Amino acid sequence: MTENKNELREMTIEFALSISDLCDEIKGCRVYVDQIIRSSSSIGANLFEAKYAQSRADFVHKLELSLKECSETEYWLALLHRKRKLSDNQFLTLNQIRGTIQRKLIASITTAKNNGAAR
Repeated sequence: MTENKNELREMTIEFALSISDLCDEIKGCRVYVDQIIRSSSSIGANLFEAKYAQSRADFVHKLELSLKECSETEYWLALLHRKRKLSDNQFLTLNQIRGTIQRKLIASITTAKNNGAAR
């Protein structure tokens, strides 16, 4: 179980770095770029905070915040893609990774709610 948590944490770091590297190359759309950097890095930040949650409810809340940031990141990816700041391949690749993170977060939230949120 710990291996899965560490894998998800590492995925969120790599994802945020990928988004940041890509955004370094984007000209214009500064507001969108700033927003996607914030939301993509917040996925992992909230996940890491969950490790030190004060209760099961707090743990689940942190995971749910990560999930919300994941959803927001999907929105900014779509906007940047439609503005032609991301190629089809960049969009599909990043959105696939984001979707994997989202599914893992949903599974973690479900497990935490059903089994007592062992950290």
